[in-house]
Amino acid sequence: MLEFWIDPESPYGKPIFQEDKKFIFHCASGWRSALAAKTAADMGLKPVAHLGGGFTAWRDAGGTVEKVAPKAK
Repeated sequence: MLEFWIDPESPYGKPIFQEDKKFIFHCASGWRSALAAKTAADMGLKPVAHLGGGFTAWRDAGGTVEKVAPKAK
């Protein structure tokens, strides 16, 4: 869905992707986020980056992680 969310002409376009921001993509291991960042850059979104090694590498390197309580059902 990423391509649809980034495209301002798409009926699924998300306004946040039209804002002047830096977009940092991440996933668990860094593979999907690398592809997402490349796709976004190829579509003209900039600046974009991805978290190399993903969330796992961030956590293992001692990066700050905030624990969130599960939502009540």
